[in-house]
Amino acid sequence: MAVRWLCSLFRKPFDGGKRTMDHGSQQPQTQQMPGPFPGFAGPQGPYPGQHPSLLRLDEVQREIATLGPQVCTYSGLQNDREYKRMERDLTRLLLEVDKVETEGRPELQQARKRAAGEVEGLLRYLEGNATHPSRLAIEELTQEAQNLLNEGVVEPFRQGQAQDAFEISEELVEAVQDVAMRMAQVKTGGSVPLRKARYKALTRICAVQEILEGRVRTHTLALPLSDEIHEAVQRINEVMAQVSGARCQEVALLMGLSGRDSCAHLARILTELLVELDALDVSSNAAVRNYRKQVVEEINGLLKHLDLEGEGEDTRRYDLAQNDSIREIEAIRGRVSVLREEVLRHGAAGQGTELQGLLTHLDQVDTGRNPCIREARRRAVLEVQALITFLDLWEALGRRNPGADEPPSHAAVWRVLASLCDLQAQVLGFDGKRADKSYMVLEELLTKQLLALDAVDPQGDQGTKIARKQAVKHAQNILSYLDMKTDEWEY
Repeated sequence: MAVRWLCSLFRKPFDGGKRTMDHGSQQPQTQQMPGPFPGFAGPQGPYPGQHPSLLRLDEVQREIATLGPQVCTYSGLQNDREYKRMERDLTRLLLEVDKVETEGRPELQQARKRAAGEVEGLLRYLEGNATHPSRLAIEELTQEAQNLLNEGVVEPFRQGQAQDAFEISEELVEAVQDVAMRMAQVKTGGSVPLRKARYKALTRICAVQEILEGRVRTHTLALPLSDEIHEAVQRINEVMAQVSGARCQEVALLMGLSGRDSCAHLARILTELLVELDALDVSSNAAVRNYRKQVVEEINGLLKHLDLEGEGEDTRRYDLAQNDSIREIEAIRGRVSVLREEVLRHGAAGQGTELQGLLTHLDQVDTGRNPCIREARRRAVLEVQALITFLDLWEALGRRNPGADEPPSHAAVWRVLASLCDLQAQVLGFDGKRADKSYMVLEELLTKQLLALDAVDPQGDQGTKIARKQAVKHAQNILSYLDMKTDEWEY
């Protein structure tokens, strides 16, 4: 059965998958017909070929085979047009199956029951993914990003504010980045529709974030140039103004805030601007050439994001089990795990150099434009850094040789650092969940160390102030690492 095969291929449980596909009679057959249902015939049946009811169920199964892949990869919500179409088609099939006459024959009753079960399973699967808490969380974060960008970018542009006058604040960029970070941490449980929904939303938010960051950098340039410098400057300035407007349009398109235009239409406009810029003769003036080059780079930066309109539909980049970059990251994480065990069992023995090499290797991993791979790399980097900071603190404690004139407050900070070193070793070796008692104990002990640092009075000693500040940051990093280890994030 194509539906069940697809669901197993996508590694998703499917409610209808427990049913077998032998829809025919279990009695001796006199004739076998092609299709999902074996032919029904025999001494007790008046039909020389396949039973008409089985023929109708065969047709239903063919429609299920067509709808199955669509249901198994659907990533939208219940109010989407596509959802309503599939729900309507499946409900129609269920009614048609119910109308099939069985004439009281057990073989026909079983075949009808199995067909109905397949349709009901698809309906449950469709509804379950569209209403899953993680899917609703993805939609909520998407709407949060839409509100931020509508207020900070799209509305000022639509209200006629000068295209080159309004500035995109760094606060807006940071707010969008925070939404992207929370989106990347939404749990999907391995569900293909949920992974697909998260991937589609993330790629758009990250693309918008990159556009905004490019706009912030543009404000540091002395643009546009004066028209008096060169005859081509006036036209380049006009193109620059159009690019500024196109930037706002692209943000609206990527975030679903524009119902009129399309990415393809905007791409054609930007391409025409590139052709026009390329035709300008600016060979005699280096400043104008550089100006045109910067405008061309801005246009290319916008164009590279306009292919996202069908990104989540035409690819399976959201299914990262076989992704080469993920495999590379996992291999590094495996090596970090080995080094961590060595450190916790036998102490430091020159692992720092290799750990620094692993950080360099992670920095070279190609994440493309996939925010989930970026998040996987970020978490791997944090794992390496946690082990490096532990080794650094452990070695610093071993080298410590306080003098007789050491301020008591400074010694108090070092006592807390010694406790943090012991607690960090326990955090590095922790392999439980947040509900575990050991997790709560570690969290409480780390919080107590923060309180102990807060109680240290530097008494005006600058060295103690710096040491306490660094110790507080170290304790907070340990808490964040413990939190990361137990948040059950997956690709």
